[in-house]
Formats: sequence, structure tokens, C-alpha cells
Amino acid sequence: MHRNALRLVDCDQRALALGLTRDLTLADARARIPSLIAIESKPEADAALLDRLAAFCDRFTPLVALDLPYGLMLDITGCAHLFGGEAALHATIARWMRAGGLSHRAAIAGTPEAAHALSRFGGGGIVPVGEDEARLRPLPVAALELAADTALALSRAGLKTLSDLADRPSVALSARFGADLVIKLRRTLGHEDARITPLRPPPACVVERHFAEPMLDKDGLEDVIARLIAEAGRVLEQRGEGGRAFEISFFRSDGAVRRLMVETGRPSRDAKAILRLWRERVDTLADPLDPGFGFDAVRLSVPVCEPLDTHQPSLDGRQSLDGQPSLDGGTVEDEAVADLVDRLVARFGRDRVLRFAAQDSHHPVRAAKAVSAALPASRVAWPAPEPHEPPTRPLQLFEPPQPVEAIAEVPDGPPIRFRWRRLIHDVARAEGPERIAPEWWRDGSSEPMRDYYRVEDAQGRRFWLFRIGFHEPEQAPPRWFLHGLFA
Repeated sequence: MHRNALRLVDCDQRALALGLTRDLTLADARARIPSLIAIESKPEADAALLDRLAAFCDRFTPLVALDLPYGLMLDITGCAHLFGGEAALHATIARWMRAGGLSHRAAIAGTPEAAHALSRFGGGGIVPVGEDEARLRPLPVAALELAADTALALSRAGLKTLSDLADRPSVALSARFGADLVIKLRRTLGHEDARITPLRPPPACVVERHFAEPMLDKDGLEDVIARLIAEAGRVLEQRGEGGRAFEISFFRSDGAVRRLMVETGRPSRDAKAILRLWRERVDTLADPLDPGFGFDAVRLSVPVCEPLDTHQPSLDGRQSLDGQPSLDGGTVEDEAVADLVDRLVARFGRDRVLRFAAQDSHHPVRAAKAVSAALPASRVAWPAPEPHEPPTRPLQLFEPPQPVEAIAEVPDGPPIRFRWRRLIHDVARAEGPERIAPEWWRDGSSEPMRDYYRVEDAQGRRFWLFRIGFHEPEQAPPRWFLHGLFA
């Protein structure tokens, strides 16, 4: 329903030939053609189909964008030779679309705007390099898809084709019809290029294999993946980088696309380790990797890369996590732990394997945060402990802090005795107070300040207590809480 009436959203070629147009009311259309077949418009289903087609076209180039409302834009720069050239690629896409029961029109040109105009208003085809303007000049001004009032003004001025506009001074066109017209004209005629914005950000490194016949052999598929990982490792080594995420895309012959991601806790280009992570990932799939009628192509993308220096082994052939030699014998514990974390992430998922990261906060609850072990290391460093001094923060915190009953020798002084979980603890040593205020500038918190004490009881057990409130006349007595335990 639009403007109080059912209207035609789109028309096929036969309907257009019979004089029907978009936005015509359904009642008028049926009055003209009683046998008209009208199907309810489903924009959500159209958008889902377009997304599936975009995923399908990802096998031809990693740079795929939506050309709304019903088109796709592919940047095939440097990709056409993989399919035998532009003509062969054009024919391949046409064959796939026909096999899917889709009518289409495709064009290959020097700029996105030129290809869009040719596909919608020029019959499609391939424009030889340097001939964009010659092919586009005869097209109507409607190919620029300008605002309705601008198109009407151009028509009244007698400017019917792109050739009419191209022959006019750009300054005069800009002054009368706006700068948008000149920019669109230049891009459509191929004088100025504007890159498309792909649906998926282009990865830093891409390697792929296309098969002459669909591949069904799983063992052969693993061999292909191993070769792709090794090839990507060589590319990353030349750049002095390592990958933090590796995405493997499988393109089936029926058009379906399956993507699997493995991540590492540190930059890596170790082919054996990455292949092992891929196997772990495949083994945990709830929906097994089904080749169907076979895979036409496999692509390995490395979307996240970080600098990685070449590791220097130690004298005994082993090396530490940072790659520095260890002259005192060296260990591989750091590497082993990092590999274990990567395998756990691949098996259980990045949100189920966590580590603690330091946060820029003086508040004890916010000083550390559990994050995915696959995320890069935090830029906030852990505070360095004072030499030969006990830790200032306990390893175990209670959330929320547990209330205790405590008495102090002097008002607002450290506790000398407290009861926790029905047990009485006599304080042998106490240190404090450390006053911690709430971070009101972050969340507007109005909680009161806390005075923290590190205390040790007669049995040598150490606790982290805090007091809220002070001893003041006609005020409620202060409250005590146990926030943490020292090891």
C-alpha cells in the first residue's frame, strides 16, 4: 500500500511492452489488462536473494558491493585472468545466472558508474579499455539517475543524451544544475574513478584455487588447504607479518558458500600449526562440511595481519614466545601454552576461552576484564609490583563484596577483629587505609568512597577489607566488607 492505493513496484519485459509502468495503481493496471498476474512484493526476500547472489559472486572477486535496488557491482581488477579473461568471465557469470533461473544484464567498463549505466540503459557488454566515453555518449540522460527535478530541467533545456551534456562546459552545467551532475557525468564517461565499497572489507592477503572439475575428495581438499596456508605464509613472510585470523571459503558448484574462521592468539605463519587449528575447527562443526556436488573453488583470506619478526632460536634450538634467544637453556612453555590456547579457541569458540586483560582504571572491580583469548594483547600494561613487596591486590575478589562484622581500636582506624562466615579472626597486622573513590565520570555512580585495608590474622591468612562510612554523631555506624583473599 502506497499513497492509499496498491501500486506496481516493478514490471517484467512483457508488462513494460504492454504499457505498464512502475508506481501505476493496481486498479488501473487491471483495467488495462484484465488478465494481469500480480504478485505481492516481498522486499525482505528480495534483499536476502541479493545477499546470496553477492556471496556467490565472491568466488570471482573479493570486492563485491550491492548496487541497489537490484544489482551487484564487482571489482574484477586483477581477477579476470583467473577465468580466461574478461570475455570468459562475462560468459561464466551469464551461464551461472541462467542456470539459476535469473534473467540479468551485465556490463564490464572502466568505472562502476559506467558499468551501471551500460547494464541498465545500454544493453550491457564489454567496453574495451579507453572507449568508455564513445560507448556511453549515446545513452539517455536518465542513465545518470539524477533527481526528478534535475532530470526534468535537463529535458526542458533540450539535453537528452550524455553526449549533449558532455559537449557543454562543466562550469555552466555545475552553475545551473549543481555539482552533482558534473561529478556523475565525469564518472559515468570514465574520466574519474570512484572505488566501490565492498560488503566485506578486502583482506590483507588472499590466495585461492579454482578447479576445472568440482572437487569431492576430502583428503584432496585438505591437501589444497595445506598448500594455500603454505603459500599465504610465504606471502606474509615477505611482508614481515603474521596472521591473527585465517578465513577459508568453500564455493560449492550449486552456488552455496561456506566459510570457516580460525584465529590465533599471536601473529603466526606456521603452516603446520594453522592446519592443525583448521582440523580442530572442522572436527567441532555441528553442521559438517558438505561438498554437495563438489567445490569449484577454495579461498584462504587473512583479514588480520600484524608485524612478526623472524624468530631467532636459542643455542639449544628452542625459542621463547617473543622469539628472543634464551641463553640459560630456554624453554618452549610459552609456545606450548599459546598453541594450546589457539587449539581451545578453535574447538570451543572464541567467546568460551577467556583471559584477563588490564584496564585503565583505579577501581579494583574494573582494573581487569575477561576478554576472548583470541583478541590482541591489551595496550594497557599490568602494574609492575614493587620489588620484595607483597601484592597490593588480591588474586581472588568477591562480587559482590561480602559483609563482615568488625571492630576497630580507634574510630576510623584499621580493624582489630572481624567475623566472617561465623568465624572470628583476630588481626595481627594491618596496612592502610587506601582510599578508592567511585568512577562517577564514567557511569554517574553515587556509591560512597571506600577505605581499604590489607590485614593478616593470627593464623597468617591475609584479607582485603574495606570500610564505608565514618564514625560521626547521629549517623549510622560504618559498614565493613571483605572484598578479596590474598594467596
